[in-house]
Amino acid sequence: MHGEKGEKQSIVKNVLDDIKVTRRSFLIKTGAAAGTAAAIGGTLRPTLKALAEVGESSNKDLGEWKAATCQGCTSWCSKQVYVVDGRAVKVRGNPNSKVCVGAGCIRSQLGLQQVYDPDRIKTPMKRTNPKKGRNEDPNFVPISWDEALNTIADKIMELRKNNETHKYMLMRGRYSYMRDILYDRMTKIIGSPNNISHSAICAEAEKFGPYYTEGYWGYRQYDVENAYYILLWGADPLAANRQVPFYSKAWGNAIDKATIAIVEPRLSATAAKADEWLPIKPGEDGALAVAISHILLTEGLWYREFVGDFTDGVNRFVPGQTVDEETFEEKYTHGIVKYWNLELKDKTAEWASGRTGLPVEQIKRVAIGYGKAAPHAISWLGGGPCMQVRGSYTSMAVHALNGIVGAADNVGGTLVSNKEYTKKFPKPKDFMDDIAKKGKKHKKIDQRGRKEFPCIKKGKPGSGVLTNNAAEGILNADPNEIKVAIGYMNNFAFSCPQPERWERALSKIPFLVHITTNASEFSWFADIVLPDTHHMFEKWGYVKSIANGYRHVTLLQPVIKPVWDYKTDETEIPWLIAEKLAERGFDNLIRHYREYKDPETGKAPTNEKEFALYALKYATQNLWDPAKYKGGDRFNGWEEFRKVGVWNSDPYPFKKRWGKMKTKTGKFEFFSETLKAALEKHAGKHDTTVDDILETCLYQARGEKAFVPHYEEPFIVGDEKEFPFIHVDHKSRLNREGRSANCTWYYDFKDVDPGDVIWDDVAKINP
Repeated sequence: MHGEKGEKQSIVKNVLDDIKVTRRSFLIKTGAAAGTAAAIGGTLRPTLKALAEVGESSNKDLGEWKAATCQGCTSWCSKQVYVVDGRAVKVRGNPNSKVCVGAGCIRSQLGLQQVYDPDRIKTPMKRTNPKKGRNEDPNFVPISWDEALNTIADKIMELRKNNETHKYMLMRGRYSYMRDILYDRMTKIIGSPNNISHSAICAEAEKFGPYYTEGYWGYRQYDVENAYYILLWGADPLAANRQVPFYSKAWGNAIDKATIAIVEPRLSATAAKADEWLPIKPGEDGALAVAISHILLTEGLWYREFVGDFTDGVNRFVPGQTVDEETFEEKYTHGIVKYWNLELKDKTAEWASGRTGLPVEQIKRVAIGYGKAAPHAISWLGGGPCMQVRGSYTSMAVHALNGIVGAADNVGGTLVSNKEYTKKFPKPKDFMDDIAKKGKKHKKIDQRGRKEFPCIKKGKPGSGVLTNNAAEGILNADPNEIKVAIGYMNNFAFSCPQPERWERALSKIPFLVHITTNASEFSWFADIVLPDTHHMFEKWGYVKSIANGYRHVTLLQPVIKPVWDYKTDETEIPWLIAEKLAERGFDNLIRHYREYKDPETGKAPTNEKEFALYALKYATQNLWDPAKYKGGDRFNGWEEFRKVGVWNSDPYPFKKRWGKMKTKTGKFEFFSETLKAALEKHAGKHDTTVDDILETCLYQARGEKAFVPHYEEPFIVGDEKEFPFIHVDHKSRLNREGRSANCTWYYDFKDVDPGDVIWDDVAKINP
């Protein structure tokens, strides 16, 4: 070979010669080869202007920073993307956000590799192998959007023709707040009750404790910069929780000011930087929580301005002794003495040590240190302690600590969400015909509300979701079979416990559609796979998040030239399906979607692109329209809001909820009248007692103990002698939604997590 081209080809060949090809070596060496060729110059230099070198004569910016949002985890951070000639080349935190305060993390950077991942699904695909199963290759072939949408519409119309709309199912994973267009409105107008979210495998138990103590069902924010003690339970805010960028940025100040203690079987990133690491036996967090409460009361460390005091000022909380309720006068709490009498009086540090494996001295030291920092002392609940059988009472016990020290709604404590003013989409009722109304009345496929599944979200029996049990409902056709299903940005065959059940369940569904950026385990069982837009670069939408005493609403918007023909899951695809349904004589859905009019012009959408934009403007109008202003940041119109990319709430109103909490008593409930009412309502529906409900649900409490935070022994499957290890799942600070396993940077930086190594997988064992 001769000449410059031949020389460069030889160099590339030499780089690759005699290499043992592994995942790591292939990705690294091919990258090195490309770099070598580019350095030499000539025809192998990248042709994209976004990657081209900048000459000395070019002293002006090549691109533009555009507002965006990262949904790589549940932090939901406001970002800015640097775009050159339609290509994203860099990401940074949006300085306009008072929640993220301009901070960012590696997850947003990995988005650059995700959006341009050559393994993304580029076109709709259909299954050609009718057999389904783990070992059955779908033999996907590419098809047009028109063929895919026509097939979906035909399947839905077949259900309507046979009065079987209740056999349609929608499964939701990661979402934006455009979700109700697909998840709620489309499902109802078609005529099905079966919209199933991922929430039960995410954070519902984590929300249980705050709701049944202070009436708040939602994520909390934590005033870490004003705290003097931060006690974390299975939470790792430097790696994975909510608002990782903010907490990472604020953590240096927090460490300087506060004592950091973390209850966690694993040496996490946060544990590695903590003052106290409590490597607890998995599942025993509730034992430690009630023991700390016991110590706080016996040591007189409760916060009297919030809780109240004994009428004569004498502390009667003595280990092993009951207390007369009449001797204690509460202020903003309810049932502290009942909590003591029913649960706490015998829960000493010595007792907890036997359960948790933690030293008595450490338990006492942490409890006393935490109490002395009151009210600026945070008890921070993560998912680990409570996302398990019997985890609900652990959630209550951990959050009850915030009540004892007066940290709830207080400076340096745990806070709820600030008020925001987005609005809901038009209601579907007027567009539901008789077929839809009849189908909607059927029971949900996850069997929520049955005697063994109270699902008492926000105090309402049967209102929560039971994600993983939907697999059982599908397999047993109970309460009915599922014939047509759509899933989007979810992977239940991977993320749910015992995913083998989901493999069998998905195999049983005759027609399954998956909307996703990359093929996954779930896609393997699909009949049609539709390519989805990437949230940070290619779609219209918005999400809400909290931190730093603020709430923000941050925009998702298309900021790059699409590489392939993607459609957005929550807006464009349902519109296109609605059009196809209208062609077949069912125009209810498209007529409903035309109600989402542009607030600026009053124009109804005429295509999927307009619908996606108008729906977003409709939902956020109160934030950007000066005539609709209600609070927080003020904008002069949509274009200014779109350019800034984020709306911030007013500052947090500390202590405003004291005495006005959304519980039955209006107070912080240690004896939860709110939970009592919910359990009694569920028991009444099944003509039985609360004790019978608890026994059916595998809980140990009986009588009034069911209404206070308390310790329940962890319910563990399998014999301990045969299965001595307990699996603790965790999320790396590099894991991001939407296939981070395809990002080479993920493997190259894995050692940012304690105990991990780059380019390999590690099992960590606590001795």
